[in-house]
Amino acid sequence: MLVIGFFSSFIGSIAGLGGGIIFVPGVLLLAETLSFFSWVTPQNVVGMSLLVMIFTGFSSTYTYLKYKRVDLKSGALFLTGSIPGSLTGVFINRYLQEDSFQLYFGILMVVISLMFFVKQNEMNPLLKTNKGIKRVFYLNNVPFSYRYPISPALIISYAVGLCSGLFGIGGGSLMVPAMILLFGFPAKVAAPTSMFMIFISSSVSSIAHISLGHIVWEYVWFFIPGAWIGGTAGAIVSQRLRGSTIEWILRILMIIIGARLIWDGYANL
Repeated sequence: MLVIGFFSSFIGSIAGLGGGIIFVPGVLLLAETLSFFSWVTPQNVVGMSLLVMIFTGFSSTYTYLKYKRVDLKSGALFLTGSIPGSLTGVFINRYLQEDSFQLYFGILMVVISLMFFVKQNEMNPLLKTNKGIKRVFYLNNVPFSYRYPISPALIISYAVGLCSGLFGIGGGSLMVPAMILLFGFPAKVAAPTSMFMIFISSSVSSIAHISLGHIVWEYVWFFIPGAWIGGTAGAIVSQRLRGSTIEWILRILMIIIGARLIWDGYANL
């Protein structure tokens, strides 16, 4: 559990994904092979994933803020859409069975992995807008300019929040590609800003899951120390790794995990 907490947060922090795409399928797959994880259900694994991501998000955001890489204004705007969406996802999650959860989660993983193959210049028509909010963000004294329309941003962030509350993925795996491909965010701003959003939205979603009794407290404490260390380490390592390297690792990993979950979910329906 310490290892799962560390690696999910480490990989999630580097790419701004939050770690749920590693935590949730990792625990689900272990539940199939180890009797120790027989307590796992779609509801408690999602709730625990979001609770663990509070610590991932806080440790990562704290580190990224020191490097001045978080666009707080844009993150706050996106949160006005993602928080209501995450609460909607928590509500829907109560009705999911394990087999259908694995199938839908696997499909989502494959879709997300394919999003990383889309190049930004292929989305140029969506980026060209004279309306909305214009931001100029400085990285190492180099200015980066980007603009995004408010209504599409809120709609997308709501959908991202819904997937976060429903599947426990934190939302970064969808929000980071959206910020880069649709709104023109530089990757080194999108990932830190996503971690800030994950910290806030996971806190809200976790409260909802706690109120519904989805947290298995005797186990969740073993994930948290690894998540805290992994989140901090990932934010530091991300300063030195090429973005393309991380993207390829994530593509391969998500396709493999997604295909396995789809197979298991479909076979048991």
